[in-house]
Amino acid sequence: MSLLIELEAVKTGALAVFAAAQDLPGLDQAKGSILGAEGRFTALLKQMGALPKEDRPAMGKALNVAKVEIEGALASRRAELEIKAALPKEPTDFTLPGRRRGLGRLHPLTLVTDDIIRAFRKLGFAVADGPEIEDERHCFDALNTPADHPARDSQDTFFVDAPGRPLLRTHTSSVQIRVMEKMPPPIRIVVPGRVFRRDNADATHNPTFHQIEGLYVDRGVTVGDLKGTVEAVFREVLGNDVKLRFRPHYFSYTEPSLEIDFTNALVRKLGKEWLEIAGCGMVHPQVFENVGYDPEVWSGWAFGFGIERIAMLRYGITDIRLFYENDVRFLRQF
Repeated sequence: MSLLIELEAVKTGALAVFAAAQDLPGLDQAKGSILGAEGRFTALLKQMGALPKEDRPAMGKALNVAKVEIEGALASRRAELEIKAALPKEPTDFTLPGRRRGLGRLHPLTLVTDDIIRAFRKLGFAVADGPEIEDERHCFDALNTPADHPARDSQDTFFVDAPGRPLLRTHTSSVQIRVMEKMPPPIRIVVPGRVFRRDNADATHNPTFHQIEGLYVDRGVTVGDLKGTVEAVFREVLGNDVKLRFRPHYFSYTEPSLEIDFTNALVRKLGKEWLEIAGCGMVHPQVFENVGYDPEVWSGWAFGFGIERIAMLRYGITDIRLFYENDVRFLRQF
């Protein structure tokens, strides 16, 4: 049968042209000349309809066998050329040691934040979060901060040019308000997050920094509970040699309010006796009324401090700006 002879010639030619292909584009071009819509093998398939009925089974079987062999040769050559394409163009010494990829590290502020949260979790606190763009109610009004308070002045707070006069939150206390509005007591939360104030950047100040605050609301909560929690957290984070003292202070959202000073071996090595580290107090009754809590039934405490300050004390860093410069020489130390 002339068609069988032609099929054998097409198969032989296909195997030869595939073997002769020097790269993947050349192989694809050869494939098109054999198996494409206008290819030589495809032309044989189109001739099947013109064969006598009794010759079609044998021819169909021969075509299938040839197609399997052609496609196998194509796949084999493609695999060879893909390996060849992956090899380097220049001579390579594969006996040389490999290049180790550098692994990233956690930022020192992340390390300190995680340790603080871990200390709070041991005491049964949950982590809460909230928006960085706030309104004046949650950032000031509900926290018993009067309209003429200096913190609400544009010289201290970043206001957003948008309807409703939103602002970049100046503290994470706004999250405490949002949580109390949504949840009934008892509440035991810790709130880490980024805050914004109009400070000029220097060694100890930055317009963007991080705070973490704690809030505990329940029946019969006292200042003793506050002091015990503060001491447990700071000793967990800064070491067992930490000593704290509490001084009277004023915050609009707590009454009484206290400043916390601390000392340890590192502070004394710096030539100082005490360092101010945090503010705290019992939640003001007016704040409870603002969120719908009965101050005659519920009591609670809140305290907050800057994460950068803890990190600077912990690692002996003297310039807060180092945390934000992304200098890998600095970051590799942690």
